[in-house]
Amino acid sequence: MKQYDVAAYIWPSYHYEPRMEHFWPEKDGEWYTVRRGTPRFPGHDMPRIPLLGYQDEADPAVMREHVELAREHGINVFIMDWYWYENSPCFERQLNEGLIPALEGTDSKFYLMWANHDVNNLWDMHTDTTYNEESVQMTGRVDRSVLEPMFDRIIKKYFNLESYYRINDKPVFSIFSYPNLIEGLGGIEETKEAFSWMRRRCLEKDLPGLDIQAIALLGSGGSEAGADLESGTEHQTAKALGFDSATSYQHAMDSGAEGDYVTWANKSFTYWDDYAKTFNIYYPHASIGWDNTHRNPSMKTIVHGSTPDAFEACLWRARCYLDTHPDQAQLVTINSWNEWTEGSYLLPDMRWGYRYLQAVRNVFG
Repeated sequence: MKQYDVAAYIWPSYHYEPRMEHFWPEKDGEWYTVRRGTPRFPGHDMPRIPLLGYQDEADPAVMREHVELAREHGINVFIMDWYWYENSPCFERQLNEGLIPALEGTDSKFYLMWANHDVNNLWDMHTDTTYNEESVQMTGRVDRSVLEPMFDRIIKKYFNLESYYRINDKPVFSIFSYPNLIEGLGGIEETKEAFSWMRRRCLEKDLPGLDIQAIALLGSGGSEAGADLESGTEHQTAKALGFDSATSYQHAMDSGAEGDYVTWANKSFTYWDDYAKTFNIYYPHASIGWDNTHRNPSMKTIVHGSTPDAFEACLWRARCYLDTHPDQAQLVTINSWNEWTEGSYLLPDMRWGYRYLQAVRNVFG
């Protein structure tokens, strides 16, 4: 059977992160928010209850269970949402203490998606604070003096690991918000030079290079991702930066935050050809759904109609794309392994059991 690399994003918030205790005071991360999920309107699929329980995902035994569960269903790569705020890492315990030890002795891999977006009060569920996108509490923007030691640390700590995912033997490093990166570094030319330095730095450290992967952004998701680009300039900006490849993070970044699942997902698929032209190579993506009402008690809109069968159809669409692009890595990305608070997770729950995982196995397993 043809081999595919099936990669699921991990949102590493389901463990104790001291820097975020003011958001989640019960000291087990964003389970605080998941436990408080209630229906916001008639027919709303709440609460979301994890079949495996409210696990500590920084525990290597828990993550070994997850790695094996993923392997059994055709998922062999994890994309770790990775954060750097106030010149230090954040949410890193799940990766360092949980996932990396759990990958030992397997052929499963991981790579980093630098989630360089700002932190506002979106995660704040224990006060009466009204959600405010502009209420920046920590910025994801960095200048060159921060970028260089941060990236050197990434090379030293992760890129040489046997479990780190590579394409053409080059470690893959994904960047969530290239608009925010440009804002922090001071412009497009400054960002291009930073990319050149990052590639040179990998060569200096005896790596064969670097695959810089964008989270594709040409549609309506600019403000979601961070800084806004001037309308109509996304194509030119992305091309100018010279990414090696791109994939997507969430269909919501192209198709908005509400509507019928099939229509919503299909709209995202219409961007794939443009993404391939703009970013050199595009790796197809499938999202399970979108429901951010856990974090927004006043929100009344979600993506509705998501089912394992509809998700499986999206996976077939992704596989067909790969089969018609045989000269690129056979990589597909999925949102996500565990985005409970956004209603987009493969892990089994009390409503669907293991059916979303089984959908992956039906197509790629």
